[in-house]
Amino acid sequence: MVLLSITSDTWLMTGMGIGVVFIILCLLVLVLQVFSLVAKSAAPKPAAAPETPAAQPVENASEDEKAAVAVAVYLYLNDAHDKESGILTIRQNENAHWGAVLNTRL
Repeated sequence: MVLLSITSDTWLMTGMGIGVVFIILCLLVLVLQVFSLVAKSAAPKPAAAPETPAAQPVENASEDEKAAVAVAVYLYLNDAHDKESGILTIRQNENAHWGAVLNTRL
C-alpha cells in the first residue's frame, strides 16, 4: 500500500535532492581543481639538487667501517642473504603451561 501512495511530488522532491547533491559535488571538484592550479603556479621552482652526502667520498672512515661496507656490498651482489619462502609454519607446543587450563587433552 505504501508504494501506491507515492505521488509525482515525491518523485520531484527525490529528483531535486539527488540533483542538488550532484551539483554540489561537481562544484566541489571544480573548486579543488582551481586550488590545485593556483598552488602549482604559486609554488617556487625547485633549484638544482645539491650533491648528496652519499655521493661524496668518505676519507675519514676507519678500516673497520670500510670493511663492513665492502662485506655488505659483496653479500648483496652475490645474493648471500636469506631467501624467504613466504610460508608461515606454526608449531603447537603440547607442553605449554599457559594453555593447560584450556587444553583438556593433557
